[in-house]
Amino acid sequence: MYSDPIGDMLARIKNAYLAKKKTVEIPYSKMKETIAQILVKHNFMANYQVNKQDKTKRVLILTLKYDKEEPAISNIKRISKPSCRLYNRKEKLPYVLSGYGIGIVSTSQGIMTANEARKKGLGGEIICKVW
Repeated sequence: MYSDPIGDMLARIKNAYLAKKKTVEIPYSKMKETIAQILVKHNFMANYQVNKQDKTKRVLILTLKYDKEEPAISNIKRISKPSCRLYNRKEKLPYVLSGYGIGIVSTSQGIMTANEARKKGLGGEIICKVW
């Protein structure tokens, strides 16, 4: 059992890029799938899929993206942790590398990027920054 499943997901992605893997397997949850959708949408991942191993277990398989052997993700950092949650209003949501990266935020209307949350006038918990 993990105390921080999202932190585990981000660490697996980072380690897979460092090891130059093509794919990485992560235990499934809806929140992790939504984060994977955002990463694919913003061209940090090539693709993702959900596989059933048996009747009860599901696995999220992320296909990593490289540009001439350089990883698409330079760094991925967990911001709000179980031991120290970080919530911000829409005015204080982070800009990551002046728009070259994204911040992923959990809002009352679901998980989205910080830019989308700002446009909708929402604040929330800052999950991570990706660049």
